[in-house]
Amino acid sequence: MGFHTFVICAYGQSPYLEACIRSLKAQTVPTEIICATSTPGPWLAGILEKHRIPLWVRDGQSNIQDDWNFAVEKAGGTFVTIAHQDDLYGRHYVEELCKAYKKWPDMTVFMSDAVVIKQGKLCWGGAVEAVKKALRLPWRPAFLCHLTAVKRSGLMFGNPVMCPSCSYRKEKLSMPLFSGGYDFVLDWECMRKLAGEPGRFVCVERPLLYYRVHDGATTKACIRDHRREREERQMFEKIWPGRIAAGIMVLYRLAYRNYR
Repeated sequence: MGFHTFVICAYGQSPYLEACIRSLKAQTVPTEIICATSTPGPWLAGILEKHRIPLWVRDGQSNIQDDWNFAVEKAGGTFVTIAHQDDLYGRHYVEELCKAYKKWPDMTVFMSDAVVIKQGKLCWGGAVEAVKKALRLPWRPAFLCHLTAVKRSGLMFGNPVMCPSCSYRKEKLSMPLFSGGYDFVLDWECMRKLAGEPGRFVCVERPLLYYRVHDGATTKACIRDHRREREERQMFEKIWPGRIAAGIMVLYRLAYRNYR
């Protein structure tokens, strides 16, 4: 078993897939790279063969929760990062993961800041990103981030975590990692669950992920058909009484404009 695995979750024919692969192969610390999909085809097979990346195929209808759990299952590393095919990773991502683990050997979840890519351009310091940074403030003192209350405090007013930036320590976490049957907030529900388990969250406030927002992104699809709003309301209702949850949602809907 190696230290870390990137699992690319591939779906359809993303024009950004090869750029993602190149960013993973450019890491300053070598790591395992594999791909998992429920939509195999010659196009994907050709790209992976070109880059000598193993492919795991899940049988059955495509489903984001099942696809992600399958990806985690196939990863051989102690830590696994689900790489979204449209995103890019800074070349020091695995290096920073290694540094964090050496400093905090009880670390179960590693995460980082991210920069949004819109229309091929880097967007620094957007309002949504600023809010996410603010929500992560309780996690700045990593020496406290083994405490359940501290881990949960960062998740009370929304999900401040960029899911593709997360690396999960498989052997120390309950499986399957993702549950609840969600399409959009499954990573928020995952972090809420993991906050109650032993282990430390470590957040590096350095952009090690470049997150692409585009018309074909799942986030936009979930906004258009109101899945995002419905699922986020359900999450807030798990955390807060009904009236408070409703009030938070009024403000939270403003964030959707960032994706339009």
